[in-house]
Amino acid sequence: MYDIERYLRIRSAYSPSFAPDGSLAFMTDTTGVAQVWHLEGPMRWQSQVSFGDEAVSFASFSPERDELIYGMDEGGNERTQFFRVAPDGSDIVALTDKPEAKHRWGGWSHDGEKFAFASNRRDERVFDLYTQRRDETGDDARLVRETEGWYSAVGWSPDDDRIAVREARSNFDHDLYVLDIENGEMEQVTSGDETRYSSVNWSPDGGSFYLVTDEGEDEDTLYLGRLDLTTGEMKKVVEGGDYNVDGVSVDDETGCLVYGRNVEGYTELHAAELRDGELHDLPKPDIPESIAGGTSFGPDGEKFAVTVTRRKENANVYVVDFETGEATRWTDAATAGIPRETFVEPTTVRYDSFDGLSVPALFTTPESDKHEPPHPVVVDIHGGPESQRRPSFSGLRQYLLSNGYSLFEPNVRGSTGYGKAYTHLDDVRKRMDSVKDIRAGLGWLADREDIDEDRAVAYGGSYGGFMVLAALAEYPELWAGGVDVVGIANFVTFLENTGEWRRELREAEYGSLEEDREFLESISPINNADEIRAPLLVMHGANDPRVPVEEAEQIAESVEANGVPVKKLIFEDEGHGFSKLENRIEAYSTMVEFLDEHV
Repeated sequence: MYDIERYLRIRSAYSPSFAPDGSLAFMTDTTGVAQVWHLEGPMRWQSQVSFGDEAVSFASFSPERDELIYGMDEGGNERTQFFRVAPDGSDIVALTDKPEAKHRWGGWSHDGEKFAFASNRRDERVFDLYTQRRDETGDDARLVRETEGWYSAVGWSPDDDRIAVREARSNFDHDLYVLDIENGEMEQVTSGDETRYSSVNWSPDGGSFYLVTDEGEDEDTLYLGRLDLTTGEMKKVVEGGDYNVDGVSVDDETGCLVYGRNVEGYTELHAAELRDGELHDLPKPDIPESIAGGTSFGPDGEKFAVTVTRRKENANVYVVDFETGEATRWTDAATAGIPRETFVEPTTVRYDSFDGLSVPALFTTPESDKHEPPHPVVVDIHGGPESQRRPSFSGLRQYLLSNGYSLFEPNVRGSTGYGKAYTHLDDVRKRMDSVKDIRAGLGWLADREDIDEDRAVAYGGSYGGFMVLAALAEYPELWAGGVDVVGIANFVTFLENTGEWRRELREAEYGSLEEDREFLESISPINNADEIRAPLLVMHGANDPRVPVEEAEQIAESVEANGVPVKKLIFEDEGHGFSKLENRIEAYSTMVEFLDEHV
């Protein structure tokens, strides 16, 4: 039997980026916090590139030089700054040096001379579009276009004279533009109403975008489309069908592409090439059933790297040969000495909610020969709500299973991965219907002989934290405990205090302060805290720019005032989640002690 700290020391290797010489940069948390590492070939010696105390959020190799750019914030405040560094960790240069502003990466130009980004330097509420030469710093960046919203640079054209731009008005309402770098003029190329556009890639001839979208009145799932930039016509390249196409990457030099289909949370990965504007299948990548993403193309276009994980496999980077489909694992993220064969895989189940809606969930029970049923159950609720619980690896979840807990992970209404209509079933006034889905899930669990319904715990982070608090307040007699991580306790104070750059996007999902304040107050757990009876653990980061720490403070105080056992844990050097190993160990050791005491 291994303790929780051992499970939290299981490593991940992810987010590959090929160098011009065919070597690979990637992210790993070997030091206890995500940093950039580099290796020359499969299973070769890994050398560390970045050496900060804070987590690195991305790393991207120059397409032409032996250098890369990575991003890092301070204490989880999400005000990411860019740094250029050589792959041996030398010659580090602070490129942005604007700690008061957020910077969102927009990619290298093909010649490796410039990079693009969006930033709220001018106005905290909006993101303008910039380019910067690789040898420039700070104020040298060129403001190409001022905006009045949430805009992102999403890729350079093949001849480096234009940039693809995406505007987000909500997580499901986007538009695309083409930005002329020379004169700053920006042409809108879509006009979809409540339409999603993601994974935007330039075609090799620069005349169209290959992307993932649900454009069209009758479209419910995401498909792979080609948008003609001259005519504005969208052509389906790969149908959505029953399952979303959830990502595409195109090498605009060779025309090779990789796309994935989200099949009940697992990625069905495909490779193809573009010839004469048509898609021609290549051998299917020899990747085991998993969640795969984060594609990077090799310098010769003959291979691509991708991150692969599943519930029984911690994340590692694989490289796939386009011609044969053969996949080779390049990284060796350690499992802290815990045998991989002890990890447990979930099953996908469905249950009927109060209105007959079929709700999908992941359900996992511990090995019965080691833990006699009935088992206590942790109901693990994802955040978002525009997200999906997928069967990726988690050291915490494997620890819980190894110690006799079952896991129930519902994708309640509002989750992505099951079509457009499903994601809108919890919008604004329908918010509490998703909480009713949790109640229905408890009913499904209660019908099982291997589950002890009197030992059910609600656990979730961010929006999942709201779901925990709401479920505890709405159905107090059903819970033995609750764990709220960076959760929303009061929708009004949350919207008032969240980062100015994201308030409008969140109001599009939850409702606006101006029009829906009374309703938001009525469903806020803080205003129903006197109903909560189950012991509560609240954990939060003091620097959280998304869900401010005051949310944790007020719910802990209110519930404790009612005589309910409450444990509160605030991390001064964290934001919206816990990135540092020592903090994760403290947080989840506390959670384990809480469960042992109350469950």
